Amino acid sequence: MKKLACIIGIAVIALAACKDKSRFAITGKFLNADPKNKVYLYGMASNNMVLLDSTNLSEKGEFKFVNTKPEADFFRVNYGTNEYIVIAKNGDEIKISADLHDKSQHYMVSGAEDADKLAEFNDLKVKHQAKIIAISNEFEQKVSANPDKRDELLQQLTPAYTHAMNELNQAIINFANHNASSLVSFYAISLVNPVGNEQAMVTYADKVDAKLKQNSSVKNFVEKVVKLKALQIGQIAPEFTINSIDGKPIKLTDYRGKYVLLDFWASWCGPCRTENPNVVKAYQTYKGRNFTILGISLDKDKTAWAQAVKQDGLTWAQAGELKDFEGETARLYQIEAIPSSFLLDPSGKIIARDLRGQELDAFLNKTLP
Repeated sequence: MKKLACIIGIAVIALAACKDKSRFAITGKFLNADPKNKVYLYGMASNNMVLLDSTNLSEKGEFKFVNTKPEADFFRVNYGTNEYIVIAKNGDEIKISADLHDKSQHYMVSGAEDADKLAEFNDLKVKHQAKIIAISNEFEQKVSANPDKRDELLQQLTPAYTHAMNELNQAIINFANHNASSLVSFYAISLVNPVGNEQAMVTYADKVDAKLKQNSSVKNFVEKVVKLKALQIGQIAPEFTINSIDGKPIKLTDYRGKYVLLDFWASWCGPCRTENPNVVKAYQTYKGRNFTILGISLDKDKTAWAQAVKQDGLTWAQAGELKDFEGETARLYQIEAIPSSFLLDPSGKIIARDLRGQELDAFLNKTLP
């Protein structure tokens, strides 16, 4: 028996030694899949997912990819509209499985250093998404039964939906902060909408493990958040010079001594146009209390921009670079979604962000002299 055990032990060691560490493999099985369709493998390149490989499913819904990556990085397996994230590096033998009838796109993953953490995060995400899906289904069912009450039903269920979304975001943020040494934490935090969660991004960037910063995506994120720190409440707003709609230069320092709302918007942005009446009301109400507005348009079409200014009655200064989100000022202020705004005090300090509607009115009323 001892001899047999020794032989078995030697065999196990030999097999482990023979494991190919010059590549990784991703094998998987999809239930309820159509074998006629292809499966695609994407990988990270310059912070974007690019197509690396594709293959056909077997009759049993199975597939396999082999690729190389010296350090752990993100990969994505696509089948139709279904997407499955994995983290892999050379030497990993990753297995994933999923039921394509599962609308939450939940999947099982194993065979990599971060597989358990990724599975844990997927379970957490699905748990919270189930609440959101339930609310959406309830809304659709009620609207189907009472189509003429759609707006009323939307108003009734929006608070519950918003609460469930906030719970999901907070759960993701907590997971990221508690697992800052795992690359899964970065995948998690990247799913959080940065608008309204800027401080959470800053907190995570401060906690993330130094080894993870060697990953190009994580490194770029941390560098971006360093700039984001300069845009937090209490900081002096970054200085800029931008051309007005008439082509005349406007400096932010021109507004020192006044409370000023930097309002990032665009003519093509539906939510911006919906919010504009509230901004107009705020301007008309408080312009006599040392308050003004500088509109910064992300339009590329100057004619559409000017037309929207006239239609919406925006009588304050308008400026823009006609470069969409790639304008220097939009990038300086880390604008990734609009409407977006910064309220500055007379010294140029940021005292509030993204105030809308009644929140904007209430804040101005209690703050302005």
